[in-house]
Amino acid sequence: MLIVFSGLPGSGKTTIAKALAVQASAVYLRIDAIEQAIRGAGVLAQGVGSSGYQVANALALSNLLLGHTVVVDCVNPVAESRQAWSDTALSADTPLVNIQVICSDSQEHQRRVESRTSDIPGLTPPTWPSVLAHEYEPWHDAPFTVDTAQLPPNRALALITRRLAELR
Repeated sequence: MLIVFSGLPGSGKTTIAKALAVQASAVYLRIDAIEQAIRGAGVLAQGVGSSGYQVANALALSNLLLGHTVVVDCVNPVAESRQAWSDTALSADTPLVNIQVICSDSQEHQRRVESRTSDIPGLTPPTWPSVLAHEYEPWHDAPFTVDTAQLPPNRALALITRRLAELR
């Protein structure tokens, strides 16, 4: 199963995605870590663009073909990246579960963004203005959505776990 967490920075997706990966003994792929490794390698003359997503899709496919569950942690802001995950799941003949994480309380969301520190060496966390300006297209087919302004991480994880059990 390919489980893709999507949402703006500071919404709470990393906390929940990591917890699910541990609980499910799944492979965990975090776009921020992949993109920072690409930046750190200094091999690109331009920004990372979609390269982090391309690497993550290749790693996801390799692990799915080995029979592993894969949990992906990413913003996943545009139709192209969402379609790529769908294509990866199709190539592996495995179900795709999209989970969107939101924080409907803008003050709480801002507080989270402004108080976070990066756990990825060299990565500068986003600012609140950059989160507000971040491209994030509406979904064509609404994914399963959890609102972390309404649910603490442990309850969101329990809700997601129940949803995944229903889909298996």
